[in-house]
Amino acid sequence: MKPPPFAYEAPEELAEAMDLLARWGDEAKLLAGGQSLMPLLAFRLARPEILVDLNRVRELEHADLGAGRLVLGSLTRHRTIEQAPVPDAIREAVSNIGHVAIRNRGTVGGSLAHADPSAEWAAVALAYDGVIVARSSAGERHIPAGEFFVGFLTSDLLPTEVIVRLELALPEGPAGSAFVEYARRHGDFALGGVAAVLGLTPDRQVRHVRLAVIGAATRPTRCHAAERALLGREFDDTAVLDAAGVLAAELEPSGADAGERRFRLQVATTLARRALTVAAARATNGVSQDA
Repeated sequence: MKPPPFAYEAPEELAEAMDLLARWGDEAKLLAGGQSLMPLLAFRLARPEILVDLNRVRELEHADLGAGRLVLGSLTRHRTIEQAPVPDAIREAVSNIGHVAIRNRGTVGGSLAHADPSAEWAAVALAYDGVIVARSSAGERHIPAGEFFVGFLTSDLLPTEVIVRLELALPEGPAGSAFVEYARRHGDFALGGVAAVLGLTPDRQVRHVRLAVIGAATRPTRCHAAERALLGREFDDTAVLDAAGVLAAELEPSGADAGERRFRLQVATTLARRALTVAAARATNGVSQDA
């Protein structure tokens, strides 16, 4: 199929793009990498009156790694981050996005705006206390990742807003991190994924921990109760199993029937145990890029 007719604009300045959104509102669609939007257009699941192409707005394409934080412009390509000296969980999450051709075109902001509950960038944003910065003609909003994802393919982003950057808080002190995912084939949509960030004391007490799950519910989930179950404990197999059990109780899995929901819970808890174990090994061995 082919998309219905639409107008097309390719602004070179962010202000021009925001003016177009202010004029057209929810009749406009933003084009960045197009890896999510183009299939929707082809099947006529999206019918915009105008397509606003952001690819000439160069100020949105940047990646800045500083003390304690990583700031990514919304037009930054997945492949750029995959090849950058970023924390392990971020690199592993990005490496699981589709295939190289998709990562060459897909963007950070495009993935966040699409708000797929199985999207790898959603796990990264939650696990690193991310803040999505959105701008419109009316001003700028800083939206915590935990408030940004509202439901299935639904975010807090307004029709007149452009995501300009993602701000990630890196852990203080030595830490390890990991992202693990389950899909039927590499490059397929994830059936589940977990990002873990873990800091241990020299005697293996959990100093800080962050856990984010994708693919289990109608929106990505930061598992605060499971984090609290680990915090301050000695990191061992018993602690990991206890945290996985709390995580299962914390999730509200999606699915048409009870069997599918049980499957999603099983995937999430298994991946959580794996992610925590790998993150702990990296924190202990000092081989992580998170420190």
